[in-house]
Amino acid sequence: MNLGAIFGGSVDASLLLIAASALVLAVGVTPLMRRLALRTGTVDRPNARKIHVNPVPLLGGAAIYVTFIVILIFFGSEIYISQVVGIFVGATLMSFMGVVDDRWGLGSYVKLAGQLAAASILIVTDVRISLFNNWLDIVLTVVWVVGITNALNLLDNMDGLAGGIAMIAATFFTLLAAMSGQYFVGALAAATAGACAGFLIYNWNPAHIFMGDAGSLFLGFLLAAIAIKLRFPSNSTVVTWMIPLLVLALPIFDTTLVLISRLRRGKNPLTTPGKDHISHRLAFLLGSRREAVLVCYLISGAVGLAAVYISQAGRIEATLLGGSIFVAGVVALWWLEFRHGGVRPT
Repeated sequence: MNLGAIFGGSVDASLLLIAASALVLAVGVTPLMRRLALRTGTVDRPNARKIHVNPVPLLGGAAIYVTFIVILIFFGSEIYISQVVGIFVGATLMSFMGVVDDRWGLGSYVKLAGQLAAASILIVTDVRISLFNNWLDIVLTVVWVVGITNALNLLDNMDGLAGGIAMIAATFFTLLAAMSGQYFVGALAAATAGACAGFLIYNWNPAHIFMGDAGSLFLGFLLAAIAIKLRFPSNSTVVTWMIPLLVLALPIFDTTLVLISRLRRGKNPLTTPGKDHISHRLAFLLGSRREAVLVCYLISGAVGLAAVYISQAGRIEATLLGGSIFVAGVVALWWLEFRHGGVRPT
């Protein structure tokens, strides 16, 4: 479907239609996946380390995946789809692995191996970071993809959190792509944002369905790939390398906080679950899980706006703003982990 012709060449209108269509489709698909999860016994059962008290159906991530793929096929031309083969294959691997983990369970190292394989698929299909134009770009690509995939997976610990943060990040990626005229990247981001928004209707507290690893691994991989594909030809890489980091700053901060906290306590960060995430700490401080999630939304929105500003800023302004946000993050990390007493019950 040629949306550019329908909307008179308006990229913004085309991306808005893609996001709206994904939202509507996700609203319809998610209840079907909920029924399938109940029939197959794919549910998240409560235990000592989880905050819900009743079994909750999984496969919400499968709904997000199906929505994304259908929208991509329906609205994408053959040219765009040929460019997304590597992303499609890698994201499908992540989603499938997540479904298996949700239903039967997979070890942390098996999931890590799958993530490395998916990152390799991106590199082979020439979806890679381009900063140094040598082997360092390959290393950075693997670290980025595996890191962001796990960051979203770790962030999925409270109703509406991972889906909402992914929606906000994808919305900013859509805006940034539209500002630089990148329809292909914008379409991927818009479909992701719309799918997450439709899923959130059922995932907001109290959640009727969880995305599970099928959703968090899929979304993490997809956002990492979209960030790599974004280009800012009107600005210097000295500035633009900060933009994806800012858009995904909250998952990155949460993962850093968890790693430091668990290593400081002598725990294996890959295999040790716990209520040591930013969401748990905010819930303790605020006395409400909903408010904790909303504060995370506000933080993600604020750093997203900073990313949009930096995309148009000069080197001095971008460096000052980026440096200020980094310092604020370091102070927040120190305060949450050390000054505030570390891990607290929620």
